[in-house]
Amino acid sequence: MKIEPDNRSALVDAAMGRIPRDLAIRNVRMLNVFTGEIYPAEVGILGKHIACVSADPDGSGTSFPVEAREEYDGRGMYLIPGFIDAHVHIESSMVTCANMAAAVVPQGTTTVVTDPHEAANVGGLDAVRYMIESSRDLPLRVYVMASSCVPAVPGLEGAGAVFGAAEMEAMLDMERVLGVAELMDFEGVLNNSPRMTAILGVGRRRQAFLQGHAPFVSGRRLNAYLAAGVESDHESRTAVEAREKLRLGMRVDAREGSVSSDVTTLIGAVKDFAFLDDLCLCTDDRDPEDLIRRGHMNLAVERAVKAGLTPGQAIRCATLNVAREVGVRNLGGIAPGWVADLQIVPDLSAPKPVAVFHDGRLVAENGRLTVALPRRTFEAESLDTMDVDVPSPERLRIAAPVGAGRSVATRVLVYDSPNTSLTSLSVEEIPVRDGFLDISGDTGLKYAAVLNRHGAGNMAVAVVRDFGSREGAVASTVSHDSHNLAVVYDRPENAVVAIRALIASRGGHCAVKDGSVVGLLPLPIYGLLSPLPCDELVERVDAMNAALRSLGIGTKNPVMRIVCLALPVIPKGKFTDRGLVDVDEQAFVPLFAAD
Repeated sequence: MKIEPDNRSALVDAAMGRIPRDLAIRNVRMLNVFTGEIYPAEVGILGKHIACVSADPDGSGTSFPVEAREEYDGRGMYLIPGFIDAHVHIESSMVTCANMAAAVVPQGTTTVVTDPHEAANVGGLDAVRYMIESSRDLPLRVYVMASSCVPAVPGLEGAGAVFGAAEMEAMLDMERVLGVAELMDFEGVLNNSPRMTAILGVGRRRQAFLQGHAPFVSGRRLNAYLAAGVESDHESRTAVEAREKLRLGMRVDAREGSVSSDVTTLIGAVKDFAFLDDLCLCTDDRDPEDLIRRGHMNLAVERAVKAGLTPGQAIRCATLNVAREVGVRNLGGIAPGWVADLQIVPDLSAPKPVAVFHDGRLVAENGRLTVALPRRTFEAESLDTMDVDVPSPERLRIAAPVGAGRSVATRVLVYDSPNTSLTSLSVEEIPVRDGFLDISGDTGLKYAAVLNRHGAGNMAVAVVRDFGSREGAVASTVSHDSHNLAVVYDRPENAVVAIRALIASRGGHCAVKDGSVVGLLPLPIYGLLSPLPCDELVERVDAMNAALRSLGIGTKNPVMRIVCLALPVIPKGKFTDRGLVDVDEQAFVPLFAAD
């Protein structure tokens, strides 16, 4: 598709000089993402589109005057396209769409491709409509993907909605929806499950972009995944994965997120390939602290350059390559008839813009927005989505099997490392006291519970190792992707306090120590989002992280430690509101090894 100008004939007249342009950007060195060249240029803009590019890189007399009503002096710096995030969940930043725009636009991001499945898992199609409506008329182009995995794996977890082919049809009819979002149920795709076959069928029939999610999928399985029509993947974590996927024609979205940072590894693995047209950059998730203090797509570009790409290659991976991946044919480059999403940067290797243009107008300068954001309210922002009862402390204990001796062989969910979302299942002998499991003698063990907060009443309790906390309770309603209430705790009494606090605040993150709340970060919109601007939210996140560190969680982003506990598409073992899951087998396993 193309983003059409309001008046194509007027754009031709502006290019010919018959009518003045609205804006001329002068005195810049333009990075041409089509050829990789850098040369002096002037760009004329009419409305939201580029009318002309005046340049003479060969000295053959091709430049011409660019008259305009206004002009912007680039002071000899570089002109590059605005960045495009190939795959992001805005909800993972815990801010509304408007506040996301306020955070990322000054950093050069002018377009994002978002999958609203975090909100959709809580609020269904109404939540998708909210994300679309609340992202309208912003200085950020927000494209949406139709969430395919609500929940990620039906039958293994309970979400607030269930999407199938009919919901795909409804979402693909909505504005700015480009395709089918990450197909996380790759086992369903590989096994031609009725649900995934129907969802893929809708996407293929409508010739929509089919976005993938295939961690560690390779060989025959990767071939089958691609044969189903899937086109991209943002879940590559190893060098071998990235090379294999590019060789098979898959678009690889190298991720620089707050939970997983894979750009350095992946770029190092593929930088010597002759063609990198199918390599893109994305963030997937960025917490508010990282957005404000470290950057967004500009950071991904900087990391890609340090990993071995030329600045031109890295910028192309964050602009033109992404636009081509999602099928927008006049976005991500600087050329006549293309959308005037541009930025001026002093350094291509570490691009921090001094000016950002969106739809042909200056929207940010020197790190700050120069335009006002629309002020609107939405009914969705006042909903209470905490449909969950407070369990008794007794229900948060784990009864040993009848006849158990002094210990019992128990499956334990083990965190692979302090800074990863990967977990595995092991079997350990857990002591038994008074008929219940007793973990009090092992500080590396904690209880965990996942409570369905969508009215189903489900709750499961298990044991985790190496979560990181020494004591107390850590609880959150940010629990990908069904976003049930997850809590990790030493004693049931602490868990009850945390659960009560989250119900009262309509969701968020909570830390409890010795029966008292020591940290609370309310996220009252779907239990996922704060109405606060990003910089104000960062202060709350800082306080929450400090509280979590006081409980012993010493990871880079303590609030993110719990969020993937219940995601049954991330290897190798997970834990949902319905029990322990062997991710490889996509099946429940009993808590006790003898069962």
